[in-house]
Amino acid sequence: MKRLTWPSRMPVDPYILLLLGTVGIAALFPARGTGADVASGAATAAIAFLFFLYGARLSTREALDGLRHWRLHVTVLVCTFVVFPLLGLAARGLVPVFLTEPLYQGLLFLTLVPSTIQSSIAFTSMARGNVPAAICAGSFSSLVGIVVTPLLAAALLGGSGGFSAGSVVEIVLQLLVPFVAGQVARRWIGAFIARHRKVLGLVDRGSILLVVYTAFSEGMVQGIWQQVSPVRLGGLLAVEAVLLAVMLALTWYGAKALRFDREDRIAIQFAGSKKSLASGLPMASVLFGAHASLAVLPLMLFHQMQLMVCAVIAKRRANDPVDPHVGTDARYGGAVTDNVPS
Repeated sequence: MKRLTWPSRMPVDPYILLLLGTVGIAALFPARGTGADVASGAATAAIAFLFFLYGARLSTREALDGLRHWRLHVTVLVCTFVVFPLLGLAARGLVPVFLTEPLYQGLLFLTLVPSTIQSSIAFTSMARGNVPAAICAGSFSSLVGIVVTPLLAAALLGGSGGFSAGSVVEIVLQLLVPFVAGQVARRWIGAFIARHRKVLGLVDRGSILLVVYTAFSEGMVQGIWQQVSPVRLGGLLAVEAVLLAVMLALTWYGAKALRFDREDRIAIQFAGSKKSLASGLPMASVLFGAHASLAVLPLMLFHQMQLMVCAVIAKRRANDPVDPHVGTDARYGGAVTDNVPS
């Protein structure tokens, strides 16, 4: 597979523009009544199929190779489910000066969701890092998050979200069960998926767009957007910029302090500093119900910010000097990545 390339003259990923366009369509033409029910059911089915594809893509060999880097995976999980939430709790002091209470709840939820899969792999490949470890780190984070994120939401968000035992069951049925089914079906469909990766990548992005439309349509119908002012949005962006900068610094220099080599540090930085829109959106829909659109707003903004910033960092890392004795072609050239990170 060819290594991922990033358009040099494109300041914003085209997929981000599609996300923003979807929000605009939801604002102008929100789904109501029966249409809302149909859209919600289609979004649920699309996300289940998305995680089925995730399971079918991850080979057993890749998983076993990645397990050898257990220290790296523990580091990424600690960053994702310990350090991030602690920073989210610390941001409580910014209410009400920079953030309203609902925006803070969304920011805190952002810190609880798993890491990304595609973009962690894509940026690690671009920067010539440890791609197999990035594949497994993102996948392990997503699997752990299916259970850990709802539990953390129950403990930290309390009554702000719609957490219940039924919420965990619903999330497991929507995300984990399809993933396991994909792993089981891989022996029959793995080759087909490998041959049609670009086409199936459209399913990934189409699923997210459908969930975004459903969540923001519900927000428009409920009228919750009247609660957010441009000043508050600006404050939220500033807080998220600081959050991303802190995590990028902690993952890079923290991994250095733990004596990881350059390739592993790249994987840790990109897998440990990002949050997954694909996992966060369906979880928010279950946990927050009618208020999901406001709850996922911080996640959507952070998603765009992390892609743009990490694209710049990955380009710079690609120019770092590399030990000529390391087999970079074999190690990075075999990476399986999508054309557009998510």
